[in-house]
Amino acid sequence: MKAEVHADNHGHRDFYASPLGLVAARLLRERLQRLWPDLAGREILGLGHAAPYLRLWREGAARIVSAGLPETDLAPWPPGSASLSARVEDSLLPFPDLSFDRVLLVHALEGAENDRRMLREVWRVLKDDGKLLIVAPNRRGLWAHRDITPFGQGRPYSTGQLSRLLERNLFAAERRDAALFTPPFQARLLLKGSGLWEGAGRLLAPRFAGVVIVEAHKRIYGVMPARGVALPRGRRVLVPDSVWAARDWAARDLADREEAMRRDGAGPL
Repeated sequence: MKAEVHADNHGHRDFYASPLGLVAARLLRERLQRLWPDLAGREILGLGHAAPYLRLWREGAARIVSAGLPETDLAPWPPGSASLSARVEDSLLPFPDLSFDRVLLVHALEGAENDRRMLREVWRVLKDDGKLLIVAPNRRGLWAHRDITPFGQGRPYSTGQLSRLLERNLFAAERRDAALFTPPFQARLLLKGSGLWEGAGRLLAPRFAGVVIVEAHKRIYGVMPARGVALPRGRRVLVPDSVWAARDWAARDLADREEAMRRDGAGPL
């Protein structure tokens, strides 16, 4: 059973305004930019509390939407412009099918009431060639055990657990990374040496990063597990073009054979 997570326990916006939060955001942005260096012309959804990271792609992206969850603080996005931010339910995203090229989950999966339902909704709103990037607290890392930061709330994951969860929900994990080897303390000396901590941790203790990062692509062909999921009435279901083509071919073939039988006097099939 997952621990309940509440916004007043987190203080996402307060955390990212603190010296530790500013350093954490900078270190994480460096890793995210390595994975997604250029998203020019793409449509991006940030789910959870992703606003501190979405500015990486603001200049070139066609559209960026920041969607906060009930458990997270809602941050205005983009700063100084018309708002493209909203609070949503993770199990029923208010976006049409195939809406986004990329989805970034930060402070989202670990606090979800049902992580599988969230991933199914993300699968639905992603385009067929879309990709998902998840940032989640590392089960082995120190950040997951310090509840003074948002990374110490909810359920932490190992890289293997996250990859298996994705596989069970029609995603295929592609690349894996990690970040936040810097200890989660406000001490100035620690924060000034964050670059050294990151380099040393990546080299000497890669399994003990504060967060794990997994990129996955959407798998199109497969059966969506529906056990235990109540789907709203009238909901659209994505069916590959090849299925419709095969159905039409079979109908035409049956009609041709019936016509041939009638011409030969054998009657309909």
